[in-house]
Order: sequence, then structure tokens, then C-alpha cells
Amino acid sequence: MDKRLLKSILLGTAVGDALGFPVQFLDREYVRRNPVVGMTSGRWSDDTSLSLCLADSLRKGYDLKDIADKFVGWLMDGLWTPEGWAFDIGMTTYRAICNLDNGVEPWLAGMDRERDNGNGSLMRISPLIPYLLDLPSAEERIWVVSEVSSLTHRHPRSILACVYLCEFGMACVGCGDVRGAFAHAQEVIRALLRREGFHGEGVHFERLVDEPFERFRAIPEEVIRSTGYVIDTLEASLWSLFNHDNFKDTLLAAVNLGHDADTVGAVTGAMAGVVYGWEAIPAEWIEGLARKDDIIALAD
Repeated sequence: MDKRLLKSILLGTAVGDALGFPVQFLDREYVRRNPVVGMTSGRWSDDTSLSLCLADSLRKGYDLKDIADKFVGWLMDGLWTPEGWAFDIGMTTYRAICNLDNGVEPWLAGMDRERDNGNGSLMRISPLIPYLLDLPSAEERIWVVSEVSSLTHRHPRSILACVYLCEFGMACVGCGDVRGAFAHAQEVIRALLRREGFHGEGVHFERLVDEPFERFRAIPEEVIRSTGYVIDTLEASLWSLFNHDNFKDTLLAAVNLGHDADTVGAVTGAMAGVVYGWEAIPAEWIEGLARKDDIIALAD
């Protein structure tokens, strides 16, 4: 597994989460008048905690049951939390992890109703990317992403969004070609939408699948939504990445969209980490992170 890539993803996630956390749930107009300009508390939320749990489990190889156990450890015992206890927990994630704690099989524990398409699996899926790069086929990659999403979010829409983000991130590795990566992710999802089980989901992915790169990038900010809905978070993160050419400006644009700012920040930070590398993150942002040494040690 590529340690530098994982370090970039984990630090990018944590930095984006911590930048957005102070303005989480605040509306865009308020944030526009009081913008985030840098790191304040350095405290990160469940987005980073569950990403770290996933990365921690992957040190020993891919084991869905072990990942599930790490998630239970986060909720029940404060594993990989900044202060020793879990907080900022979405109800879909909470119910699913309670299912895991009660012995439900990992691939069946996640919620699968349409109302369960929050961004709770998208926010933590990026640490899979270095592992997925070593798998021999696209089918295996899609299966693994589906399983890991389904620990908490089992609806086809959430699974497709996670596949989209991972395929986009993998295509960026080594070249940072966001335009080409966007086209690659579109092609993968377009093919999946033709499969049984994903029929009917195409309408929710229209902009993500059908829009050419330049047209997607040119979507006005007021049209981009930054809510906790999985499609909104994916669109907002990619839009922020496409409209800037460095890590700092990309992350500030993402978190200053307001609303679910910590998760949009976390997802954007992970992808900006893939594109620019952890060395491009402002040093003062890393220095201000809670448990920064533990995060770096885990990646190493």
C-alpha cells in the first residue's frame, strides 16, 4: 500500500473536517459574511474518526468484520476520536453500528431506505483507495467499495456515490488529471447504472454522469448544494476541486459553502490530498490538528 498516498488522504480528510467543523450547519450567507480563513480548533469529527478506523483495519489487510469491529469501537469506546468519545453521529450511521454491535452480519447492517442516503459512507470511503489500486479487476474494486459502504449505508445510491469517488480518486493517483478522472468515473457509473439493482438511480446522477467537465465546473455556486445528502456532498466536493488549482484554495472554497461543511471539507480534503499530496497542505493547518502525530504514525 502506498504510504504517501494514504498519508495524503488521511491528513487531507482530517484538515478538511477540522476546517469545516466550526461552521457546520451554518447557512451559506452567514458563512459568506464570516468566512473560514484558516485552522481554528483543529478538532475533527466522525468523518475523520471513521476514516481512521478504516485505515487502521486495513493495516492487516481487508477484513470486513474487523472494519465493523473498529466502527463499533469508535461508537462504544471512543476509538480514534480526538477526545476519547464519539460525537456528531448521524442517525443512519448510529443505527447501523448498533446493528453491528448486536451481531447483524456486516454486509446487512447498513440502512437501505431512500431516506438513508446521507453522506455517512462517502465521508469515510477514501482510505480504501490505496488498497483498491492493488486489486486486479474493476469488479473486485466495486465489490469491496459496496461492502464497506454497506456497513452503514446500503442503498444503491450511496454505494454508487462511493464507487464514483473511489474511481475518481484512483484515476487521479500519479497524474492529478481531474478532467480525465472525471470522465473515467462517469464511464464506470454509467455502466453500473445499466445493471440490475441500480436501475432508476440515473436521474440522481445526471450532472455527475452526463455533464461534460467544463459544464460541470461552470455550475454557479448558488446551484451547488452542500447538504448532508450524498449526491450534494459529492457534487460540492468535486466542484470545489475543479474550480481551484491548489490545496488551500480548494479546501477554503469547500468549507465556505456552509451547511454540512465538515463532511464536504473532509471529502474534498481527501481528494485534494490525492491530487496535490500532503506536502501541499499548509503546515500550520497540519500543526493545529488534534492527534496529528497519531494520524501520521497510522499512515506510516
